[in-house]
Amino acid sequence: MVDIFSKRDGPRPEDVQIRQVIEQNRGLITKLADHLSNGRYSNSKKPRATPQAEGLIIHIGGSPAAAPEPEARIRVTPNDRIIAVDLHSGRQLLHFGDIRATGNATAFKLATADNSYVAPLDDDIVGVLADMDGVTLGAAYGAADLAADIGRRLDIAPEA
Repeated sequence: MVDIFSKRDGPRPEDVQIRQVIEQNRGLITKLADHLSNGRYSNSKKPRATPQAEGLIIHIGGSPAAAPEPEARIRVTPNDRIIAVDLHSGRQLLHFGDIRATGNATAFKLATADNSYVAPLDDDIVGVLADMDGVTLGAAYGAADLAADIGRRLDIAPEA
């Protein structure tokens, strides 16, 4: 046996009855809502004034304001990447390479195509830093020293 329920036309009688109760008690409901919300309920129902353009600065299209010239600094990131960042925005400008563990030592790998980097450095920068590829780091010569040497060769100050 299959029972088929079809939707009736119009609202259910219990819905009609509850709507009538709400409409009959609208004043009391509003008064309680204002009491509980410290008057914010009625204030939220009032129409708000639309903002006027007088005294406002309105910019429509056009070219964006000129960004300041990037000022590069050398940074060693927490995940052992040696990068150049813009001092003003903090955006990465160049990625020089990574400090990687090789066996029982750590060494610097220059960001070149030969070292399997997807975005290798320009040939000019690689020419200046080529002899630093594979430099072993330790207690006497650490990541900060490496960053300072890269900065000296490229005339970029290390990050303070």
